[in-house]
Amino acid sequence: MLFASLIFRTAQAQVVPDTLIAHYGNEVSEQELRDNLTVLASDFMEGRATGKRGQRMAASFIRAHFSDNKLMGPVAGDFLQPLDLYRLSQGDSHVSANGRQFRDKSDFIFLGREDSGGEVQVDLVFAGDGAEAVYQQVDVRNKAVLIIIANSWVSGSKEVALARKQGARMIFVCNTSNQQEFDRSSTQSKRMRDSHSLTLEKPNLSEKQRPGEFLVSPATAGALMGTTIEKLRATIVKKSYKKMRSSPIRYKTSIEVDVVPTENVVGLVEGSDKKNEVLLVTAHYDHVGIAETGTGDRINNGADDDGSGTVAVMEMARVFAKARSEGHGPRRSILFMLVTGEESGLLGSEFYASHPLFSLQSTIADLNIDMIGRRDPKHNQGNAYVYVIGADKLSTELNAINERMNSTYTKLEFDYTYNDEAHPDRLYYRSDHWNFAKRNVPVIFYFDGIHEDYHRVTDEVSKIDFPLLRQRAQCVFYTAWELANRDTRITINN
Repeated sequence: MLFASLIFRTAQAQVVPDTLIAHYGNEVSEQELRDNLTVLASDFMEGRATGKRGQRMAASFIRAHFSDNKLMGPVAGDFLQPLDLYRLSQGDSHVSANGRQFRDKSDFIFLGREDSGGEVQVDLVFAGDGAEAVYQQVDVRNKAVLIIIANSWVSGSKEVALARKQGARMIFVCNTSNQQEFDRSSTQSKRMRDSHSLTLEKPNLSEKQRPGEFLVSPATAGALMGTTIEKLRATIVKKSYKKMRSSPIRYKTSIEVDVVPTENVVGLVEGSDKKNEVLLVTAHYDHVGIAETGTGDRINNGADDDGSGTVAVMEMARVFAKARSEGHGPRRSILFMLVTGEESGLLGSEFYASHPLFSLQSTIADLNIDMIGRRDPKHNQGNAYVYVIGADKLSTELNAINERMNSTYTKLEFDYTYNDEAHPDRLYYRSDHWNFAKRNVPVIFYFDGIHEDYHRVTDEVSKIDFPLLRQRAQCVFYTAWELANRDTRITINN
């Protein structure tokens, strides 16, 4: 197919027809995407949890792919950028009050990061629903406080934040109606706690930490105060907190720190006359691992999150390396990077941004891919689409290029719903591009939306729409080609 528009590729301003771009764009192979994802998201990879065996096997698989396709290893000739993370793990925690010893995981679960340094004895006071007006009747300074709330997101709730602000030493929270609900909530809360237990910097346990939270069952909440949950709820209705007596309580929390070695996987296609300028193409290859509880399948394969983005980056690396071997390499260098630790707080990309292999001043943009293999409920029927996030935040020129390359070649429907920084899901801040955007590197985040299998064991290869995955990968490829080959580097907005 002959396209009318032309681009300039070389220092001599040689005109190359768009048929060349289309030729290599068509080299993006649905079969390669399928074959690589079938391996990467298999049970064999054990859910690719950061620092676990499955993640290391996935790193070796990607490394071999880069090597086989003759990319350059930019880390002293290798493709692995090693880093150490630190895992905070719960040691022994216990609670006792009113002559009763409460059981970890069945009566309570500790969600904080505070090591109490031994057993602590303190008065426990009841602060009802944790509303600001309660503290006009209840003094919680240097005491433990119990609150009953309806917010399932305990650690981030405004009630917990307010209790801290009022000077509480420890916070006990009941957010469920019965034991069955508590069991479900505590399992989810523990999973969330553990998924964010990794840090880049080694924690100093001798430093004073902010008060953590004990998540307690309804029966435990009543017993801690020497009464019942029903009477505590009646107190909330009556708002008569001054008559509530405090209850002596003993608790102990302990935190252990483990070193977790892991690695980013990076492969370079070196540029020609502008090789000192670098384009990043990124995705995260880690996922959330094996569920601790449940029956049957417990492996979170992460086929879409972010196996789809990972294999798209791998496939683009293959095609750009092939183009270079055939004399059509990019003018600027392209660093293809699969990062670790995204699910634990964007840690692998933060490490790279803090320890870049190529200076961020010479990095022209980051094209980040996180989930591009499925449809979300909003787009279950209709045109092929992709969510585009962040393209206009730092460079309107980058946004225009992305729009133009898509309208010329892939003709996806661009959905900018999540591009609003004030959107409640805050996706602009929630994938690896953010660590570059906050350092003033222009970014684009490509995304397919939140679907019913997000972070579930049902995120399987069998549910991937491979023709749509290929079309989205091609969309990123065409924008990458233009960015890597244009005469001038894209400009950053004032």
